[in-house]
Amino acid sequence: MKSEPIPFILEAKEISFSYADNTRALDRISVSIPRGKKTAFIGPNGAGKTTLFLHFNGILKPNQGSICYEGQEVHYSHASLLNLRKNVGIVFQDPETQLFSASVQQEISFGPVNLGLPKEKIRERVNQAMAETGITGLKDKPTHFLSYGQKKRVAIADILAMQPKVLICDEPTAWLDVKYAAQIMELFDLINRTGVTIIFSTHDIDLAYSWADYIFLMKNGKIIGEGLPERIFYNRPLLAETELERPWLIDIYEELNRKGWVASNVPPRTRQELIGHIREKMS
Repeated sequence: MKSEPIPFILEAKEISFSYADNTRALDRISVSIPRGKKTAFIGPNGAGKTTLFLHFNGILKPNQGSICYEGQEVHYSHASLLNLRKNVGIVFQDPETQLFSASVQQEISFGPVNLGLPKEKIRERVNQAMAETGITGLKDKPTHFLSYGQKKRVAIADILAMQPKVLICDEPTAWLDVKYAAQIMELFDLINRTGVTIIFSTHDIDLAYSWADYIFLMKNGKIIGEGLPERIFYNRPLLAETELERPWLIDIYEELNRKGWVASNVPPRTRQELIGHIREKMS
């Protein structure tokens, strides 16, 4: 009889971590990442988001506590880390820190080559990753000639070529203009629909509210709140504790609702949903 998949694909259990200068970055954090969902981590700079992500990928090892992938504790042996990094990919905030090969095609080939895959399989994965990220036309272009937005896409293709089950993105829309930011999030939607679990950090509360299925709120190396976006962003004391504003969509919806200008008592998650509520009332 086939067992049911574990609902949480990644877990941190009571992990703490301090850097060499004794800066305590994580303080007994426990989180469970829902399989196949889009999970956002928000909080001020220095909250510990990036440090936690580096633990999820095995780049950092906790001083205490444990990381589990698909219900199995990570033991930091070569085999354990190879399995983790094959399945849990991380895209760093600045793609410049991730790209080092001469051309786009060589860059994306690096991961599959290190997996020891046959040449034909490597070619297949690279072509698929470039197609999914819309950069096939850039395959022979030197990486240092790319725009910032193109470098972001190449960094994502790097990870997709590994065919991970989890894609972690640290501030995926940082320093991007509105057009490129929207394209990146559309790409993540497409990736998520294939069953890949998406984890990302952001300072953009409007993005977190409209896009995430589940949210963790961090401050000073601790988790101070978690839940569905509606629960997090309607909790004024919790937001005040981290000095976060509410998404503009909630404020506009509540004002329209007080005036009786919307047709639903279900808060909208997107601009399109809000417009739909207004049009329904007008009709």
